[in-house]
Amino acid sequence: MSRKPTGSKGKAGAGDKPAVEQSPPAKVVRATRVRSAKDAVDERPVTKPAVKINGTASREALAGTVAPAAAGSAAVAISKRPVKTKASLIPPENDDSAFASEVAAQAAVPPHSPVRIFQIFYEPWHRDLLDPAFEPFDNCGVTAELMEFDVFERISRSTAIKGADYWGALSWRFTEKTGLTGADLIKIMEAHPDVDVFYCNPHVNNEALFHNMWVQGETCHVNFLEISKALFTATGLPTTEFDLILPSASFSSANYFIARPAFWEAYLPFIRKVITLAEQKLAPNVRQFLHSQAADDRGLHGGSTYLPFIVERLFPLFMRTIGAKLKGHRIVLPTKEQELNIHLRLLRDMKDVAIRTKSPWLAACWVNYRSLYFSQHHGREWCQKYLRAITPTQIKFP
Repeated sequence: MSRKPTGSKGKAGAGDKPAVEQSPPAKVVRATRVRSAKDAVDERPVTKPAVKINGTASREALAGTVAPAAAGSAAVAISKRPVKTKASLIPPENDDSAFASEVAAQAAVPPHSPVRIFQIFYEPWHRDLLDPAFEPFDNCGVTAELMEFDVFERISRSTAIKGADYWGALSWRFTEKTGLTGADLIKIMEAHPDVDVFYCNPHVNNEALFHNMWVQGETCHVNFLEISKALFTATGLPTTEFDLILPSASFSSANYFIARPAFWEAYLPFIRKVITLAEQKLAPNVRQFLHSQAADDRGLHGGSTYLPFIVERLFPLFMRTIGAKLKGHRIVLPTKEQELNIHLRLLRDMKDVAIRTKSPWLAACWVNYRSLYFSQHHGREWCQKYLRAITPTQIKFP
């Protein structure tokens, strides 16, 4: 996920280069005020990361749409001026016609074309860096706790995607993070016309080093596994998800999805239902922690809460369950592949073979090799802090 140029997210291992930030003109920097996810939830940040989890299990099914817990508010219209606007967690029910008109006016391609790919920008100077193959999406001044998911919902309710065979919304840093241009992406899509959803993983090193993206999150966000497990228990999601060893093709990050309407019509209600159930069923202290900025204690993500980091990790579970009939295509990123050293390549291949052959022995060998790699590249202190927490005690294949 991406909002402002606050740094890359979720990386581990050697050989990864930090994203190169574009320097804005001096006068724009002075006028820019860093937005905080706290503004979207309007609460005091939690100062103590420790929290007692008392979530209760829910047996409600995940299929279908859950009615919002409160009446919806009006949709946020796109503004040309960077006026701060709070986006509600509850989606409005009406169509955002003002938004649709604004997007149509900005569009680089004719409205209602078969492929509509928007590129989100948050500051006026970002616009100069956008890819001409995409349509600018002006999100200046809008603060939303759900970040990209908020944009997805707003687009889905508008007429801007009417008649589109595929649509999606990407970050203004898409090329920086993936090494792909808009033209590259379109060519890949044209070569795979039978795919329902295209996705990618800019942080390819994670595929080699972690069982899944849930345990990876523990190394980036304090108490991430604890709060995530509480949410799964409260919403009825399978807590076995945290122990699975998943293949590299299941890894995705940054919410880079270009998909058919069939995907969006299933995925968006799935995520919305999880959020609604979490709001209804989590214990008050856990819910407060979920919406706290403790998730961004390093200040790398503009003060984001836990919620968007949990949401972006639900994609693999969705594709194995409700979206099992949808065909996904993981886009290979050659530039990112070149950043992997020989050990990361071997580790990823070893894990994928272990999963494909259902070999607990080979998976255990991968765990030992992976742990040695961590000790060499992160040191003893890091391993003492994280290694036990991110290593499930049993080998479980999906």
